[in-house]
Amino acid sequence: MTGPSHTRLQLIPIGSACDIPPEQWDRFASRDNPFLRHAFFHALETTGCTTRATGWEPAHLSVELDGEAVGLVPAFRKYHSMGEYVFDWAWADAWQRYGLPYYPKLLMAVPFTPSTGRRLLLSPEARGRIQPAALHDALNDVAQELGCHSWHLLFPNAEDQPLLGRDTGLRRIGCQFHWFNHGYDTFEDFLATLTSRKRKSIRKERRRIAEQGITFQRFSGHDLPDDALEAFYLFYSATYLKRGQRPYLNQAFFQALRANQPEQLHVVMAVRDDRYVAAALFLAGDTTLYGRYWGCLEEYDQLHFETCYYQGIDLAIDKGLTGFDAGAQGEHKLVRGFEPVITRSWHWVAHEGFREAVERFTEEEAEDVLAYRDAALEALPFRKTEP
Repeated sequence: MTGPSHTRLQLIPIGSACDIPPEQWDRFASRDNPFLRHAFFHALETTGCTTRATGWEPAHLSVELDGEAVGLVPAFRKYHSMGEYVFDWAWADAWQRYGLPYYPKLLMAVPFTPSTGRRLLLSPEARGRIQPAALHDALNDVAQELGCHSWHLLFPNAEDQPLLGRDTGLRRIGCQFHWFNHGYDTFEDFLATLTSRKRKSIRKERRRIAEQGITFQRFSGHDLPDDALEAFYLFYSATYLKRGQRPYLNQAFFQALRANQPEQLHVVMAVRDDRYVAAALFLAGDTTLYGRYWGCLEEYDQLHFETCYYQGIDLAIDKGLTGFDAGAQGEHKLVRGFEPVITRSWHWVAHEGFREAVERFTEEEAEDVLAYRDAALEALPFRKTEP
C-alpha cells in the first residue's frame, strides 16, 4: 500500500510470538506497559491460553515500510468473541441469521484485557510516515489475506488515534471507570477529597473487613510463594466456575508471569484465621496499576470492594503511580472515587451491506455512551470546590 509520500506499507502475518526475537518485540513495545511485552504474549502462547484450539490463533503483524521492519501489531485470528470486552455478539448473530460467516475475524488486542494502551507498536519515525488511509487499506488487505471477514482493533490509546482517524472507519466508544492519583500520599488524602457521606461510607466498609477478622498480605512477583499463587489460582478459577465457564487462563500462565515479569506482578491475599480466603492480582506499568483478576470461595461482607479496589488504591499510592485501571464495568466504582473515561475501538467489515448497518449502530451507540459518561461525571462523589 502506497501513501502520499510513496512509502510502501506492508503488514506481514507472523504465526507466533515465539518466532519474533524478544529484543525485537520489546524494542517496539518498550517495557512500560506489562501487557505489551514479549514475555506476556510468549506466556499466553506457550502455556496454551492463546492457540487455535482456544479460538485465539496468533497472527501478529510485522509492520514494514519500504521493506524495513518498523513495528509490530499483536493480533489474533479469532473464532469466537469471548474475552474481548468490546461486544459484537449482535453483529455475529446478524451475520448468522443471513447465512453468512462472521468468523474468523482479525482481532488486534491484548487477550482477556480491556485496558487502553498502544496497539500499533511502531518506531517514532514510522509514526510520522504512515498515513491513516494507507494503514486502513493495509489492515483490510491483511484481514482478507488471512481469510477473515472483518478486523477489530480494541482499546488503542491517544498515541494511536491519529493513525486510526479515518472518516470512513467504523469506530466505537465505551465507558470505563478509572481511579486517578491527584497527588495523594495516603488513602486518607484521597478520602479527604470526597463528600462527607461517601467518606464515611468507605470508612465503614473498611471497618467491616477488620470486624470480620480479615487482614491482607501483599506480595510482588519476586517474593510470591507457591502456596499463595496456588490459592490465588483456585480463587480465580472459582470466579469463572460460578458462572458455569472455564477460566481463560491456566495456572502455568500465572507461573510464567511470576518467572518472567516479577517486578510488574503484585498479588494481594486476604487472610482470615491463618488461611487465605480471597486474592486479587495486579500488574504495574510505569504510571498505571492494572487490576485484573480476583476470586474467593466464601463470601464476606465488603470483601470484593476492599480486595479489588481499596487495596489497589493503597498499592497505587505506595508505588507512586498516577492511575489505577481496575477493569471493565462499574457504577459500583463510581461511588468509590473512580472517574468515567471514554474507551475506543476501530472496526472494518468486508460485507458492504452490513457495513452500513454497523455504522448506524455505532453512531447511535455513541450517543448513549456519551450521555452515560456525562451522567456519571455529575454523580462523582468528590467535594465541590469553590470557583
